[in-house]
Amino acid sequence: MTLSADEAARFAVVLEDHQEALVTAWTERVASTLRGRLSHTELLRQNTELRRGFQQALAGSAQDLSGEPAAELRAQLAELSSTRARQGFSATETAVSIFAFKDAVLATLDAQGTTDATTLRDYVALSSFVDEAALFTFDSYVRVREELIADQAEQLLELSTPVVKLWEGVVAVPLVGTLDSARAQVVMERLLQTLVDTGSPYAIIDITGVPAVDTQVAQHILKTVVAARLMGADCIISGIRPQIAQTIVALGIEFGDIATKSSLADALRYVLARTGKKGR
Repeated sequence: MTLSADEAARFAVVLEDHQEALVTAWTERVASTLRGRLSHTELLRQNTELRRGFQQALAGSAQDLSGEPAAELRAQLAELSSTRARQGFSATETAVSIFAFKDAVLATLDAQGTTDATTLRDYVALSSFVDEAALFTFDSYVRVREELIADQAEQLLELSTPVVKLWEGVVAVPLVGTLDSARAQVVMERLLQTLVDTGSPYAIIDITGVPAVDTQVAQHILKTVVAARLMGADCIISGIRPQIAQTIVALGIEFGDIATKSSLADALRYVLARTGKKGR
């Protein structure tokens, strides 16, 4: 059900004439659902701005939320959703804050004694408009949360794939956990960038913390080694435990002329021996 131009205009006047009572009632209802997790001052500010957004949209003869008259209101709702998502509120709590606007409007009408048949019909139409706004906040919240989760996943990938400098000219990538395609791409990018930044001719890929090596994991490692070689660096693979060695043989995986060592310490000694240096 969409608002007619006349219904929108009549409610725009109501929202303007009773703005203080409306915002007060709305804030009280929302505050009860948030259980003190947002300050009264901040909540009052948000509701004051949103009331103005609703009033301006209706004054512009907005019949639904998708039209141009409701553009500013959509922006306010999107900002509210983004803020609530980052503050840790749920999508339901965010949408309920908008649904509560209907209760506040009805309470304001009751207090003014203006609940005649025409006003009630207008109110039903307004309710549909508010419902649309609440669903809009829900969708906006979900999009923001998905972006936050994606960003956090990327940050975790970066944290889980550190590239450390072991010695002058020697860097290492200690891998821990499962190596999937996304993480393998991060490993390759971080390793290559570190090789460029440090000018290191040797890189050690340590898989001591990788629980299992299958064909896919081996392919990821080999691609990283090839990419590093194209950058002028030799790679050594360390952390080849007996169980992993048996699996590699059983799968028929060939590392070719890539040096492999049982531990990170062995790999470092190997590199130092090749460079004519001695580790302490």
